[in-house]
Amino acid sequence: MRIAVNTRLLLKGKLEGIGWFTYQTLERIVRQHPEHEFFFFFDRPYDEQFIFAPNVTPVVVHPQARHPILFYLWFEWSVPAMLRKHKIDLFLSPDGYMSLSTKVPTCLVIHDLAFEHYPEHYVLSHKLYWRHYSPLFARKAKRIATVSTFSKDDIHRHYGVSKDVIDVVYNGAHDEYKPLDAAEREQIKQKYADGCEYFVFAGALHPRKNIVNLLKAFIAFKKRQKTNMKLVIVGRLAWKYEEVEEMQLTMPFKDEVKWVGYMNVDELSKVIGAAYALVYASLFEGFGIPILEALQCNVPAIVSNTSSMPEVAGEAALLVDPTDPEDIAAKMHILYKDESLRSRLVANASEQVKKFDWQGAADRLWTCMMKCVEK
Repeated sequence: MRIAVNTRLLLKGKLEGIGWFTYQTLERIVRQHPEHEFFFFFDRPYDEQFIFAPNVTPVVVHPQARHPILFYLWFEWSVPAMLRKHKIDLFLSPDGYMSLSTKVPTCLVIHDLAFEHYPEHYVLSHKLYWRHYSPLFARKAKRIATVSTFSKDDIHRHYGVSKDVIDVVYNGAHDEYKPLDAAEREQIKQKYADGCEYFVFAGALHPRKNIVNLLKAFIAFKKRQKTNMKLVIVGRLAWKYEEVEEMQLTMPFKDEVKWVGYMNVDELSKVIGAAYALVYASLFEGFGIPILEALQCNVPAIVSNTSSMPEVAGEAALLVDPTDPEDIAAKMHILYKDESLRSRLVANASEQVKKFDWQGAADRLWTCMMKCVEK
């Protein structure tokens, strides 16, 4: 079988969220199925690290698709032409976009519908494109994979797609995320938190990630509890971050917040692994990979009580109302004061992570793909 894959988010040094999902599942799938030919469709020059096996043929498809007009040209003109040229039997698109102009069976991965819930957090041009095309994509796809039961229900509710054609393919976490020994923890604390214990947040600094309320919660926590506990924030500035920048400069306890920017997985796994707890009070997530990464390091979490996050965290986290900084602060205080609670959450984390791994994700995605071509 000849399988084409939309790999435009396999970008060297920029693998986040969907890019990681694409990388981790495809690397396994192409190696495990050498009997099939895979055609990776990139929208720009590619890095050889993404050509995982001899049965992968890279194809650069123009134009570079990073704007709604270019999305349309790429998916409705360029991709169908390439599907015909290479006589493709199945098209896999891991980023929620697909072509309406092809009859090739398509397995579409929809990670979340955040733009439907928080449209104000997105650029107008992208939001209009998604709101018009996403329902059409969902209804045309032969099958849909999504990363949580919450997202499966959300797609069904918003777009009327039968749950029978939607498969849950949970994310995994990178193997680098693992418990650290005491010496490693001390080394990281010295490097990033002045040798102190710290809460950590990891993710793009986007309005949906709720950084402003996290900072307000940290201020409230510091006012309530006399402690040298720090807050380490890992991630690149995305957009609409002016309020975050203002708080960064003017907030009380600003010297207790460490902004470390984007990190590669080798270092990020250590920063998360050495943390006292992850605080991830995002407004909405289709999955929330940083939660799983923390749990895999035996680091407990404080997460939002919304969308998929309780599903991912299970019994290894405290739940908070992300719109209430005082609630977030209260849970930070409880976790800081109650070591036995923290120990229980760590023990629960060891069990919770058994539900999620990339090999399982690859196997489930492959099963979903094969359902697209069943006679």
